[in-house]
Amino acid sequence: MTAPDQQTLQEATDAVQSGLEGKDGISQVTSNLSASLPYIAVTVDRDAAAARGLSEVAVGGLVSGTMQPRQVGSVEIDGTSLTVYLAASQVPVTIDDLRALTIPSVGGVVRLDEIATVEQSQGPTSITTERGQRTATVTVTPSGDDLTSANATVNKALADVSLPTGADASLGGVVTQQSDAFTQLGLAMLAAILIVYIVMVATFKSLRQPLLLLVSVPFAATGAILLQIATGVPLGVASLIGVLMLIGIVVTNAIVLVDLVNQYREKGLNAHDATVAGGSRRLRPILMTAAATIFALTPMALGITGHGGFISQPLAIVVIGGLVSSTVLTLLVLPTLYNLVEGAKERRRARRAGDEPASGSPETAGEPDAPTTRRALRGS
Repeated sequence: MTAPDQQTLQEATDAVQSGLEGKDGISQVTSNLSASLPYIAVTVDRDAAAARGLSEVAVGGLVSGTMQPRQVGSVEIDGTSLTVYLAASQVPVTIDDLRALTIPSVGGVVRLDEIATVEQSQGPTSITTERGQRTATVTVTPSGDDLTSANATVNKALADVSLPTGADASLGGVVTQQSDAFTQLGLAMLAAILIVYIVMVATFKSLRQPLLLLVSVPFAATGAILLQIATGVPLGVASLIGVLMLIGIVVTNAIVLVDLVNQYREKGLNAHDATVAGGSRRLRPILMTAAATIFALTPMALGITGHGGFISQPLAIVVIGGLVSSTVLTLLVLPTLYNLVEGAKERRRARRAGDEPASGSPETAGEPDAPTTRRALRGS
């Protein structure tokens, strides 16, 4: 919260606090301006002071020198340096005494209350500024663990609050840190997907098959989100770390399946028969590895891991949900996509092979060079 002066800042802070109090998902709203201390304010009347040959700075210096001792120098006694202060003989102890304080001027001695207003006021315990603007911090405490919901509530409340002219409000704190973490983890996930794709391209020596394998990644994200919704666990940094882990975990099942299918195709099976045989052979080990990981993460998902549950539970829930959905959909969807893509190549080759006898039909029997010419055109 920023404002050009203290009064505007106080009005803006009060307006924001009033707009946030009682909202859903918010338990407490406080500001650093709520804690104040009493002080004595001396407001100099510039015209009255100038008429007596005094300036505002001069009056402030005289009052300050009377209220507290002034350092006038230092003296060395027995090898020890001591600071010397000059204190007034009679220090005002009440507001009335301060009002009656006499100040020398060009026209003679005058009372302080003749050239200034002396009164007791309330002020903040600390004053903070940023680029010449007064600043204040309004702290909002969520009622639960759902920081995203509380953030949405705060944004809506700020949009509805009418701030004084010159005041401005912006979000910070944990919300800004979470947004930065989400951005960094999003970039990390994109980099992880790219690295996994490059490694699989080098392994399978194909640009198309690694794309089929990466289909398991959105399957995993779907299951992770659905399980989070079902359990009521909010999306957080720990959840995104779990998604980042899933990118490497769920692709392994797809790699194992497709690698065996490719081996069967190298032995002479077509795409359809290879996917059926590979799926039946890899079904049991894929289910076993997925089940082992899921059951190993179940204690973390149930929140019985101690004080670290606020991190481990969302991570475990994301990984379990992603593993369940990716395993089921990988065993069903991936073989289908593989058969469609790789089977289409085989069907095209079969159609081309079927066209070869037609090139040597009776209509072209008298033209021995025609089949060679057609094959050259197809090759081009």
